[in-house]
Amino acid sequence: MTRAVLSLGSNLGDRAGALRTAIAALKDDGLVARSTLYETPPWGPVEQGAYLNAVVVVRGPRDARGWLTRAHELEQAAGRTRDVRWGPRTLDVDVVTVTDDDGTPVLSDDPELTLPHPRAHERAFVLVPWATLEPSAVVPGRGRVADLVAALPREDVESVVRWEHLH
Repeated sequence: MTRAVLSLGSNLGDRAGALRTAIAALKDDGLVARSTLYETPPWGPVEQGAYLNAVVVVRGPRDARGWLTRAHELEQAAGRTRDVRWGPRTLDVDVVTVTDDDGTPVLSDDPELTLPHPRAHERAFVLVPWATLEPSAVVPGRGRVADLVAALPREDVESVVRWEHLH
């Protein structure tokens, strides 16, 4: 058994619907917790609309590569295409961290699956929702989530706004 933290985002089409559908599908995969939705500005060099983001914690028999495969399945089910790097998407699911049953972090420098996610520690749209679920969680090699949020530029943290239209 492993435990994974996944970051979900959408900025095309029915953003909330895409996230809700993916989160519902993860119930069969051992969904442990989920954040509310947050609206965030786009990240990267491509001009695009705002994202809705969430973080989920899942626990199940998959290994790290299995969680990546599941992430790709969810993206495909949402009609994700990979036309432009860092471009708009119907659904983006990133594997942020994976830990073994005993709490040992799974580390990987494989270009297809780098663990922990190489930029999670600097992304408010990952850390702020995650902190609502597990403020004492740790990004291996980077520190506690709550401390990482506190170290981010204030404007980055303030740009992650709880989306009140969840229900």
